[in-house]
Amino acid sequence: MTATSDREQMAYVSSQAADARVNVELDTGDMTLNIGPQHPATHGTLRLACRLDGEQVVVAEPIMGYMHRGYEKLCEVRTYPQCTTLINRIDWLGSFANEVPFILAAERLMEVEAPPRAQWIRTILFELSRVANLALFLGDMGVQIGALTPVFFAFRDRERVLNQIEEVTGGRFHPNFDRIGGLKDDIPKGWVEETRSVMVKMRTFCDEMEDLLVGNEIFQARCRGVGVIPPEVALGYGLSGANLRASGVDWDLRRDANPGLAWDQVDWRVWTHPDGDSFARYWVRLQETREATHIVDQLLDGIPSGPIMAKVPRIIKVPAGEAYLSTENPLGEMGYYIVSKGDLGPFRVKIRTPSFNNISIVPWVMKGVYVPDVITILGSLYFILGDIDR
Repeated sequence: MTATSDREQMAYVSSQAADARVNVELDTGDMTLNIGPQHPATHGTLRLACRLDGEQVVVAEPIMGYMHRGYEKLCEVRTYPQCTTLINRIDWLGSFANEVPFILAAERLMEVEAPPRAQWIRTILFELSRVANLALFLGDMGVQIGALTPVFFAFRDRERVLNQIEEVTGGRFHPNFDRIGGLKDDIPKGWVEETRSVMVKMRTFCDEMEDLLVGNEIFQARCRGVGVIPPEVALGYGLSGANLRASGVDWDLRRDANPGLAWDQVDWRVWTHPDGDSFARYWVRLQETREATHIVDQLLDGIPSGPIMAKVPRIIKVPAGEAYLSTENPLGEMGYYIVSKGDLGPFRVKIRTPSFNNISIVPWVMKGVYVPDVITILGSLYFILGDIDR
């Protein structure tokens, strides 16, 4: 072997050793990525601490409490009518739907039933709240993966629904309209016809979302097979609403535990999807938005005449006792457990919000996914931070 070849061999060995040293220096182990607490993809003030191995998530821990407002304790130092102002704001997109289970639980304790007309109008406003809530999700999900156009459609058409809610209640986001024994006011003249027209527009909006997103190959590539939740896991974590039905579980409180409104008076179906992925969660909510418009149409056709308030005392005192009542809110099961000692306000209040349970599955569903899929999964689970921290 010549001296030149010796030098070349030594240079080659040295270069390999240098590469090995560089590789050792770059091996930094796991990295922690904080998403939030101020981040547009977290739907409020949430912090998601993700431990990464390269581009894959090893552990994702949701850290809550940044928005905690103590609604349960605040309800305990207020009268029953005053509580409706607070609970409006738990899921700030759910508006009227938040009031209903609390009022129904108080009515159960008082053994009071709202007149049929009030029950039908309650159900209509409840479903309008569902349409307004889910419409924003249908557009916003596109933003999560980079499609900006759908959210402009969503805000445009959601305003139409909010207009109808405001025309009856006087409030767009926080109506404070439900009352123990009935409703604050009756519906105004001409409102039924206007609402029918809006429901037609909302079905057109759903068709547009189907064209823009559901049939889009990029949307499908980002959502299909991503964040799959099997039905037994969904049930084990206490998921509810569309997140549960998108895993193939046929359960809806409006049908399976009718709390006393008018859902059993009309024909409608519960939508499910077998795949349990991010696409399935979007698809189920799209169908539920359409279904809600059909429910509203049928209810508008059959609103009974009569009073909108039962005979209740001017000053509400709920008899001693306890009651739990839940409804199928836009985000899932929302329930109120009320303990009364016979006073003007509740002695204890416990609120079961859908978003709190729905986000509990994040550590399980995020394990092993890639960083871009984190945002897709968070968007598809659809939670409101006020509904988590309350």
